[in-house]
Amino acid sequence: MEKIDDKFQQILIGALQVFMKYGIRSVTMDDLARHLGVSKKTIYKYVSDKKELVLRGMEYHHEMEVCAMEACIEQKLNAIDENFEISKVIVDQLKNVHPSVMYDLQKYYPEAMKSFQDYKMTVVKEWVSSNMQRGIEQGLYRADLNIPILTGVYLARMDDFFHQELFPEGTPFADVYLETFRYHIRGLASEKGIEYLKEKVKKHSN
Repeated sequence: MEKIDDKFQQILIGALQVFMKYGIRSVTMDDLARHLGVSKKTIYKYVSDKKELVLRGMEYHHEMEVCAMEACIEQKLNAIDENFEISKVIVDQLKNVHPSVMYDLQKYYPEAMKSFQDYKMTVVKEWVSSNMQRGIEQGLYRADLNIPILTGVYLARMDDFFHQELFPEGTPFADVYLETFRYHIRGLASEKGIEYLKEKVKKHSN
């Protein structure tokens, strides 16, 4: 994504917050302008229509998520700790997501949805795969992991977070992610990793 000026950055951040809170399709450009405290003319200076705004917002969101992931990776944590730190970033993002967001993307904003799928199949896929490899090397994950298959399973579950019919009514996306994350780590962990995980959870609880 090319460098953007401060005003457009503010518009993208504000638009993302509004979309996440209220859904995408239900929010008009008039609503956005009112929430952001700018004129529609100012918004249209940067994008031609709402579809482009949603796409650019999605791209900006991915860029910010990559920065957060890279910051975690640069800490040189072990594989389990790195997973925990990145999970905090994701949970924070999912806390206030409106239930209709993913449906709106799939049905009405195919370009933005494709951006999400491309991001998942490149950035997320690479991180999940490399995290598993490091976990094996560190003795925290089982040596017999089939990394390509388990990476695919993880990516498939990313879509399941948003299928509300699979979970008790009103279950927050963040809760679904957290349970999936725990399930994921326990499935990967070696005996050494499980002991480390137990101690980490105990300290985190305290």
